[in-house]
Amino acid sequence: MDPEVLAAMLPYFSAEYGNASSIHSFGQGTRGAVERARIAVAALLGARAAEITFTSGGTESDNLAIFGIAGGDSATRRHIITTQIEHSASLNSCQALAKRGIDVTFLPVNRAGVVDPAEVSKALRPETVLITIMHANNEIGSLQPLEEIGRIAKEADVWFHADAVQSAGKIPLDVNALGVDLLSISAHKIYGPKGVGALYVRSGTALEPLLFGGSHERDRRPGTENVPGIVGLGRAAELAREKLSEDAARVSRLRDKFEQGVIAAVIGAKVNGADGARVPNTSNIMFPDISSESLLIALDMKGLACSSGSACSSGAVKPSHVLTAIGLAAADARSSLRFSLGRHTTEADVDLVLAMIPQEVARLRAISPENKKPVAAK
Repeated sequence: MDPEVLAAMLPYFSAEYGNASSIHSFGQGTRGAVERARIAVAALLGARAAEITFTSGGTESDNLAIFGIAGGDSATRRHIITTQIEHSASLNSCQALAKRGIDVTFLPVNRAGVVDPAEVSKALRPETVLITIMHANNEIGSLQPLEEIGRIAKEADVWFHADAVQSAGKIPLDVNALGVDLLSISAHKIYGPKGVGALYVRSGTALEPLLFGGSHERDRRPGTENVPGIVGLGRAAELAREKLSEDAARVSRLRDKFEQGVIAAVIGAKVNGADGARVPNTSNIMFPDISSESLLIALDMKGLACSSGSACSSGAVKPSHVLTAIGLAAADARSSLRFSLGRHTTEADVDLVLAMIPQEVARLRAISPENKKPVAAK
């Protein structure tokens, strides 16, 4: 978490502890803080403040968007279009609706991890109610052509949701230019606190709530507001907007240096999804002839935290559904690691990691059973 975000939140854990839905002065003080945060989040997305609903994070935002549009028992259109590489929050929501009798089309992507808008158009039916496609993939960073898909959705009179958890604060976002009706973000992906996020809901979008209770968040999301978290998200959104150009240019340069260094130093290493547009902070690299879990553990013991897939699927036995969807064999998917860079990553960090990775890859390859020749029996 950015230190400025923490500083903004601290008063709302103690002195400024009023319930934001109360009409007394203590409550109205915190209500003002919540609404200022709403304005800041809206500004980051090119939206209006009234179109921002605060949630517990990206997963809830995705669920609220997907179930809120397509999950109602009274829904007359019962078909959803999505892709094979969605985050589990969207993927599992669509699969849950499929069990309720809603038809779901899971579109393939190319080797860069990008869906063809023409395939989206071909998948449309008279009963299609929702297109839900993530903006930037959480494992390989690939960016989807949302503007073109947004035009397709509008022409077909179909609701359009995008999971922008990985793109918000990394690249410029404008919900009107993208043509989305709903868009999800999460605070901890922009140096805010965990456990808070937001869903942009375009004015006029018919959204059914997931939860029932009070009339909080314009009847979209009941429950006492998480004021410190919301304040943190608001401050993180302000900082993301202020620093976006600077962060993107610097992080992109560091990522390119990192990838080029790994490719030059490690025989056979390849960047997954490198052929298309990506967010600047994500790098997914395949290291042939070793287990990604073994390399992950070895690097972790040296102080480098990386991932063998989505953080939400750590420990999964199956290879990444994203990597297999872009055409990697299961063995190559199991030899891939995701690295993330950010606002606080330094040139020295990259240099340290570039010295560390080739050594650990060489060591693991040397002890790998697959690389040992059989010994002849005496």
